[in-house]
Amino acid sequence: MNIDAGTMSPLEHGECFVLNDGGEVDLDLGNYERYLNITLTKDHNITTGKIYSQVISRERKGDYLGKTVQVVPHITNAIQEWIERVSRIPVDNTGLEPEVCIIELGGTVGDIESAPFVEALRQFQFRVGHENFALLHVSLVPVIHGEQKTKPTQAAVKDLRSLGLMPDMIACRCSSELDQPTIDKIAMFCHVGKEQVLAVHDVNSTYHVPLLLRKQKELQFLTQRLQLDALNVSQDMLLKGADLLKRWTQLTTNVDQSFEKVSIALVGKYTHLKDSYLSVVKSLEHAAMRCKKKLEIIWVESTDLEVEQQTKDKVNFHKAWHSVCCADGILVPGGFGQRGTEGMMAAAKWARENNIPYLGVCLGLQIAVIEFVRNVIGIQSSNSTEFIPDLSDDLASVVYMPEIDKEKLGGTMRLGLRPTVFQEGTEWSVLRKLYGNKDQVLERHRHRYEVNPKLVSKIEEHGLIFIGKDENQQRMEIFELKNHLYYVATQYHPEYLSKVLDPSRPFLGLIAASSGMLESLLSDEESLEEVIDF
Repeated sequence: MNIDAGTMSPLEHGECFVLNDGGEVDLDLGNYERYLNITLTKDHNITTGKIYSQVISRERKGDYLGKTVQVVPHITNAIQEWIERVSRIPVDNTGLEPEVCIIELGGTVGDIESAPFVEALRQFQFRVGHENFALLHVSLVPVIHGEQKTKPTQAAVKDLRSLGLMPDMIACRCSSELDQPTIDKIAMFCHVGKEQVLAVHDVNSTYHVPLLLRKQKELQFLTQRLQLDALNVSQDMLLKGADLLKRWTQLTTNVDQSFEKVSIALVGKYTHLKDSYLSVVKSLEHAAMRCKKKLEIIWVESTDLEVEQQTKDKVNFHKAWHSVCCADGILVPGGFGQRGTEGMMAAAKWARENNIPYLGVCLGLQIAVIEFVRNVIGIQSSNSTEFIPDLSDDLASVVYMPEIDKEKLGGTMRLGLRPTVFQEGTEWSVLRKLYGNKDQVLERHRHRYEVNPKLVSKIEEHGLIFIGKDENQQRMEIFELKNHLYYVATQYHPEYLSKVLDPSRPFLGLIAASSGMLESLLSDEESLEEVIDF
């Protein structure tokens, strides 16, 4: 029933992904953007809350002419109209209306939450015509004592068919490759041909999955089923597709090879649910694959690094610090609230004092600034007004942005794609070089707090330089520490724009610095050009 993912805890629902238009959406939309190299809008994320809100608003205005407003047809019609509308929105730089739209109906068949959406799609197949609607059902095939069980899939398809939806293909998730008798059984009891059963077993990485599906001729089936041969595809697009397939195949080959390992300590406060940092993890993977390194993420719960934890749980305290001290690089991602921030500051201090590559994102920038103000400038009681609301201006390293609504939390942060302008005299900056020495970059934001402008000059006097500011030169967007291997932080979230074949520059810098290849990457103009134009 949520309108968007903005007010949901990462430990409850995983990461909140932010789009160019400021939409706070489900993490799956981040996967679609990363894999398909497209740019989605907040309307591409359809929630029950949005649909009901729209229908109730229309009812209040009298749009239904006195009719009794019901789930069928009013809610189901609203869902279908929403799908038809957003399916026409251009999602890439061509500006063309898409030819094919993929709809993910989340949840499980039979869930009460998804019932109106299932009914809407049952109606939708007749609205658009059989030749324009194909259904792919994803089902789990568990393995119990070595035996692959098909009953869950049979039961799910039976329920689905009773609701008026007939699967054209069944994608079977399984820990091991499906045996032929298992495929035969699913095909027979689920009313599909054997070629319509896709065996999606565990592989080395998610990047192997497209090739796995291609090998099982999924494209040929869908081409025939949806008459995709009738689409007018230019020769240029076909060549681009062939080139993409070639590069993607090479990418999976790189994943399979045994490269030298690079370890990154991810110091966060939601590490008990790894999906809380999904975009961060994917960005690290993209950068590691580009640098041809084998990534090892060391998960460190920031509260375990705090001094108080030593008295509560000495084992976890020492284990956490051992992980941080042994890592090649340190990453502190975004988050909200005071819990665990002292541990994050301790990790940032360790990286700063020991010349360990460090990347801070959003909160990771703010806590690094607080640590610097405390331990370098000497204002020991400095903190953020997020953690101590009545903190005086001369002690606050981080303050609430004056234009942000303090009462309503949903959709009121500084959100979406905004420019960051590199300052004059920052040609020395490693991050600016990684961005291709541009004058400005466009990145996505999600924050309520900013570095206190009153302390900026004092901070910069001590060597922590804010190399990037917002378009009005008021907000601190990027800092970089002089005379350090790689000590960088961004107020924006660079992970949101990282793509499989086009890694985020701050993350690329972290991996390159952590694996000892930053200098060679920056000095090799041809290699750097390849990164920028990937």
